[in-house]
Amino acid sequence: MKERPSFPATGAIAPRAQTVRAKSGVKSTTTSPLVQKPGPQQGYSPIQAAGEWAVAHQRRLMDRLQADPHVDPRVVQAMGRIPRHQFVDSALAAQAYEDTSLPIGLGQTISKPSIVARMLSLMLTKGPQPLGRVLEIGSGCGYQATVMSQLAKEVYSIERLKQLHEKARSNVRTLLVRNLHLILGDGMLGFPSGAPYDVIVSAAGGDLIPDAWLAQLAVGGCIIAPTVVNDGSGRAPSQALVVLEKSLSGVKKSVFEPVQFVPLKSGVA
Repeated sequence: MKERPSFPATGAIAPRAQTVRAKSGVKSTTTSPLVQKPGPQQGYSPIQAAGEWAVAHQRRLMDRLQADPHVDPRVVQAMGRIPRHQFVDSALAAQAYEDTSLPIGLGQTISKPSIVARMLSLMLTKGPQPLGRVLEIGSGCGYQATVMSQLAKEVYSIERLKQLHEKARSNVRTLLVRNLHLILGDGMLGFPSGAPYDVIVSAAGGDLIPDAWLAQLAVGGCIIAPTVVNDGSGRAPSQALVVLEKSLSGVKKSVFEPVQFVPLKSGVA
């Protein structure tokens, strides 16, 4: 039986770090769950608690996303429950509900909402239903992982930069989320202890999709990742959104629209 991080007792006020040893030998940190059920507790709305300005700005953003035919309504609903301004520096809070990426430090960014919505819509349409365990490569500030926690039974999110890992833990600490593990480790190695995964979503783009991800993907699952592609036009290769679907007969690759993500890197820093 594969080892997986266990959930500590529910109801903790603040997450306490645990050390979990993956089969690769890398030590990783996972957060404690905060409530008994995945997602916000009934009757609690962190976005409404933020005030009228946040509610109004987020509603306009959700209306724009709802109008996009490539966005699944379930993703819009999930994003509508998460206060994006809580995941950016206070000086940028006024821009949190614009459809733009924003800096989160260390040369990293929080993806623009339309990109988050697009990737998570692919997660729902290409992945098996209902979604069980999913893995995110690149926690960043923790926003996308928190939205994912509203759509899947269990979410593992791995970040290689310790400062960002700690920032993500701080950002989600006050939100009522129980099914999210934030892990410090090398995302290019995946996280074997939680495998197999129904879906793996990468928030960083590389030349190739690592073999470790395919090995940790369940049959019937998919990988969604920005990847460098050559369109054969003679122009310099660029990133596009790529989906790999794994079946008993092999792996099917689909290429979608051009994107621009931070580079996928190995190691822990």
